[in-house]
Parts: sequence; structure tokens; C-alpha cells
Amino acid sequence: MGEISIKINIADRIYPLRVDMEEEEVIRRASKLINDRIKEFQENYAVRDKQDLLSMCVLHYATGMLKAERRSSVDEVGVVKAVNELDSMLTEFFSK
Repeated sequence: MGEISIKINIADRIYPLRVDMEEEEVIRRASKLINDRIKEFQENYAVRDKQDLLSMCVLHYATGMLKAERRSSVDEVGVVKAVNELDSMLTEFFSK
């Protein structure tokens, strides 16, 4: 599909972007998540500076992403181990 022009509001600043049509929804949802998290930090902490709020937001999402990557790699190792065990069992079964 083609590119479209959109405007995204993050922390009370407007960012004009050109995105693929199929990415628009994801970008708008990401923007909403960021703004919701900023609002939550504003309400729960005595932080009012937008730069500090954005930094806290980035830290929150980067930490979550790294944890998800770690879980994914652990799950991947478990799957590989299970497949290898199954392969060994099948090899043994069919070699009889």
C-alpha cells in the first residue's frame, strides 16, 4: 500500500509523520500508550517536566521489551530442547 501523512501527539507536541497505511493503526496505538503512561507517571509522581516523564516512559517500555526478549529466548531454548528430545525418541523408536 502507499504512504500517508498523519500527525501524532506525544506529550503535548505534534509530530507529522509519513507512514505506510498498514502501520497507521499501530503508530496511533503506540502514541496512545505513551500518552497514557505519561499521564500515569504525572498522577503518581511529583514529576511535571515533560522530558523527565518521557525518559521514565522510555525506560518503562525498554525494560518491558528486554524482559519480553529474555522470556522469548528462554521459551525458544525450551522448545528446542523438547524438539530434540522428541527427535531422539522417534529416532530410537523407528530404529527398532
